[in-house]
Amino acid sequence: MRSVSGEVVCVTGAGGFIASWLVKLLLEKGYTVRGTVRNPDDPKNSHLRELEGAKERLILCKADLNDYQSLVEAINGCDGVFHTASPVTDDPEQMVEPAVNGAKNVITAAANAKVRRVVLTSSIGAIYMDPNRDPDKVVDETCWSDLEFCKNTKNWYCYGKVVSEQAACDLAKELGLDLVVINPVLVLGPLLQPSVNASVLHIMKYLTGSAKTYANSIQAYVHVKDVASAHILLFEAPSASGRYLCAESVLHRGEVVEILAKYFPEYPIPTKCSDEINPRKKPYKFSNQKLKDLGLEFTPIKQALYDTVKSLQEKGHLPDPTQNNGPITIKS
Repeated sequence: MRSVSGEVVCVTGAGGFIASWLVKLLLEKGYTVRGTVRNPDDPKNSHLRELEGAKERLILCKADLNDYQSLVEAINGCDGVFHTASPVTDDPEQMVEPAVNGAKNVITAAANAKVRRVVLTSSIGAIYMDPNRDPDKVVDETCWSDLEFCKNTKNWYCYGKVVSEQAACDLAKELGLDLVVINPVLVLGPLLQPSVNASVLHIMKYLTGSAKTYANSIQAYVHVKDVASAHILLFEAPSASGRYLCAESVLHRGEVVEILAKYFPEYPIPTKCSDEINPRKKPYKFSNQKLKDLGLEFTPIKQALYDTVKSLQEKGHLPDPTQNNGPITIKS
């Protein structure tokens, strides 16, 4: 393992689900971390100060993606930048322009600060949304979402992810900046932050009784710790370049509820599909070989689902009817 003593990195949007785990793992490895947040004194960022090594090597910087000068102050003197901050919304005005401008501001500030490499957190949303793709074609880093399709279906989140990733790549090339991109799928696992984020809500609804049925649809999943580890791997590996799809498996919603019911039968988990007329949707083929080639070992998605629910219980977001479930290891 290479020595990172004295290395300083910046993590934008440090209080988020993926970013909190990234900060945790960076501190554990010995990095000094500058985390950008809107308000360092906000109690919702207090979990970051409690991380091991935070007292000595974490600086929370007040910054806004649209405020270039605030990013300059956070990034100057850094060896690397992890740009994880991005709006998560389907409101075009709040998604597209802020995502593009934010990415450009980070890239420009990083290039001027002469950082070694920037790792940009994009999304499967920039890869998968293409109605004309052959269903037998493997989804990988060469794929891009169709902008017209995103626009016509008002999927502004995916539209914003495509245009902000492309804008960042074009600008990095123009400025001679080493940029590597990670495209995670839907991220599950234990929460470090106090609030429940959108991807975890996707699972929570099956446990609270608010979802009476499950949809006839598929989704790709990955464990949050794997996503954070992949970010660090992409920063540290000299050979890393281009885009990296970060996914462990694609499951039908029916498989998700079956796994949840197996480990947590005490919850009112739906057993019926909302669409019993059409054939069951088939998972798409994908490749995560690029990350595996760099040495990333993925956590089985059963473990990610289990860890998500245990975390929701521990944080008081879900009642634990059994009260005495100890940790178990899920075998794939």
